[in-house]
Amino acid sequence: MNNKTRNGDGDKRDAVTVDFGAKFAASEMFVKVFREGMSLVEETASYLDGPGRRESRELSRAASLAYATESMRLTTRLMQLASWLLLQRAVKDGEMTTAEARDEKYKINLVELGETEALPGEERLPDGLQDLISRSLRLHGRIMRLDEMLHGGGTDDVAPAANPVSDQMSQIQAAFGTQRRNDRG
Repeated sequence: MNNKTRNGDGDKRDAVTVDFGAKFAASEMFVKVFREGMSLVEETASYLDGPGRRESRELSRAASLAYATESMRLTTRLMQLASWLLLQRAVKDGEMTTAEARDEKYKINLVELGETEALPGEERLPDGLQDLISRSLRLHGRIMRLDEMLHGGGTDDVAPAANPVSDQMSQIQAAFGTQRRNDRG
């Protein structure tokens, strides 16, 4: 977007709005985070299908339940992070605009993917799974910070506070408005 502006000397200059999202997606930092994220997805899938499956068979009942829960949390977290990364790559590759990516971003839930309460038996989880969980949480933290830089504090997706008086007035008007129409009919 170009706008003609005047500086203090009165001459005209083109002022250009910088698309930070597109700049970031084209940066070496993004490429590094993207590679790390996708590598972690592949590594996790390989672990859960191989060594993790064997290790989970040797766990106690409580640890086995914790393993199943944590592996689901891990895969969900990684799929949401991968979706975010793929969205940014689509911007980089010109497949989407930053505005389109911002609209799609709200389908991705990064907030609920972080630290969770400890589960009984969690301390007995295999080291491989614990390492993947730890690394995914660090990646999640970095992506959350990047997302905040790209999209701000998230005030757009916070619903306005409810006004109980206004809500009640609307309900009363709807009820009486409907009743009056019915009385006439």
